[in-house]
Amino acid sequence: MKRRVVVTGLGAVTPIGNTVDEMWASIREGKCGVGPITQFDASEYAVKIAAEVKNFDPTLWIDRKEARKMARFCQFMTVAAAQAIKDAGFDKETISAAKSGVMVGNGIGGFEVIEASMKKYFEAGPSRVPPLSIPMLISNEGAGNISMLYGIKGVSWTLATACASSTDSLGAALDLVRSGRLDVCVAGGSEAAITGFGIGGFSVLQTLASSFNDNPGKASRPFDRDREGFIMGEGAGILILEELEHALARGAKIYAEFAGYGGSSDAYHITSPNPDGSGGALAITRALEDAGIRPEDVQYYNAHGTSTPVNDPAETLMIKRAFGDHAYKMKVSSTKSMTGHCVGAAGAIEAIIGIKSIVDGFYPPTINLDNPDVEHGCDLDYVPNKGVEGSIDCIASGSLGFGGHNGVVVMRKFKK
Repeated sequence: MKRRVVVTGLGAVTPIGNTVDEMWASIREGKCGVGPITQFDASEYAVKIAAEVKNFDPTLWIDRKEARKMARFCQFMTVAAAQAIKDAGFDKETISAAKSGVMVGNGIGGFEVIEASMKKYFEAGPSRVPPLSIPMLISNEGAGNISMLYGIKGVSWTLATACASSTDSLGAALDLVRSGRLDVCVAGGSEAAITGFGIGGFSVLQTLASSFNDNPGKASRPFDRDREGFIMGEGAGILILEELEHALARGAKIYAEFAGYGGSSDAYHITSPNPDGSGGALAITRALEDAGIRPEDVQYYNAHGTSTPVNDPAETLMIKRAFGDHAYKMKVSSTKSMTGHCVGAAGAIEAIIGIKSIVDGFYPPTINLDNPDVEHGCDLDYVPNKGVEGSIDCIASGSLGFGGHNGVVVMRKFKK
């Protein structure tokens, strides 16, 4: 019999709030976090907007000296972890004493460190490369720093599956706790790719919206006829996953039960999802089977919903394939319309949003959805522009990554 796994702590740093409570208040208001890029001079770029994390001060949560040794993505991750660990009622002594570990996702690593270090390398030679360049830029340093800050001596792993990284990391963490290898796992993901190279690289792939520089709040418009591309976001989401009996024994509050995970590969194209939706549908079906539930048990689906011309029709078809007629009865929304696309952090942030939806009984909106792209099959209930109150017992959240990686998690209201 599988060990049951519950969520006992949440932490988030996002473009619409630097804590879970701030983020959730913005979601309920339908607030958009997209604005002009401030982290570099974007005046010569075709894309001049992004969903940046604002007013971020890592020293509110971690030591200033430690923060200075971290890339931006790592700061986001350690701050979100600090929030989640505190929220779960752990401290350094208690979480290190537990059979605990870290399982996080990151798609890209320290882009700003790479840029600055390479600039020094090419302009001044190899001896001028900053000494901490490598430890700061590599993707695993988020997990490493969390384990060092809290004395966590279980595994501290990092998984990279592009935009599915943190969703897949949650799935891997679920298995670690179910199997008995861990009782507690710090799980989620982080990303910080709003740099000159990051924006330039995604721009030449023609994946970013470039016609909304003068109206950034309208740029991310999933499932809308006038969508053009995604908006680069950044941030982190961390969940504390805990074996049920372990959580009950210490009197922990329980947000939800982590019921299931499913993953698949499209085996189709390096950047585009299979247009027939079969790969993503397989991930959904596997997640539902793993959770032991029927498609009709899900009331809300948090879509990957990137706002690209290719993704949204393919994902809608994927949902229809997996849920059948129920696809038209449940609510589907893309909160990337508010957060932008936080790449490796997206899945964990959206899983947190799904959990808050269960707790509060609120379906998040897809803002900027003025004209659904019915012509290309986008005809589900995407909760346009304004969120809706309603009882929610079970949610699913899906992520699709470059390389054809698909991951889906299922969370449900906790019942003993």
